Amino acid sequence: MLEKLYEHFIQNPTVTTDSRNVPLGSIFFALKGDNFDGNKFAKSAIDSGASLAVIDNPEYLSEGCLLVDDALKVLQNLANYHRRKLGINIIGITGSNGKTTTKELLAAVLSMKYNVYATKGNLNNHIGVPLTLLSLSSVNDMAIVEMGANHPGDIKELAEIAEPNFGLITNIGKAHLGGFGSFEGVINTKSELYGFI
Repeated sequence: MLEKLYEHFIQNPTVTTDSRNVPLGSIFFALKGDNFDGNKFAKSAIDSGASLAVIDNPEYLSEGCLLVDDALKVLQNLANYHRRKLGINIIGITGSNGKTTTKELLAAVLSMKYNVYATKGNLNNHIGVPLTLLSLSSVNDMAIVEMGANHPGDIKELAEIAEPNFGLITNIGKAHLGGFGSFEGVINTKSELYGFI
């Protein structure tokens, strides 16, 4: 299934998760959140020009939809598959703060010699990292992927998707202990990046 989906993606390499902004021919991924269910908007996305809607609720199955067990997981798997097919170097950046600034500085320097793609804004979570990877093309020599975390295991999950060749932790601070439970939890989570390089 993933290979067929990838063949479809390669014909028009554009994905969206927002049914209000559907580029013609794109693949719409019907994601769910606390206050929304993208499955409800699959038909609207198709009507707006999406070539395919990836859904995970059979209640919304209609023409142009691909029913899967978990639309988010399929988005992440497609991104990893695309990353592997391109085979370019990926630099993963994480840290308690300074990720976006460091990413932009590194991109500016490396762009003097290479065609570099960097995470747009701070799309650095379980949705943003796959969207970043799916924005890469064969013209890119390398990519800088920002990785954020709110809970233990987040960086491990993002690194499994991006498979970085190089990694950088900007710093580890006590400012955002929230879902980590302790400073030690922050250290362990941010350090997950190094297990992949």
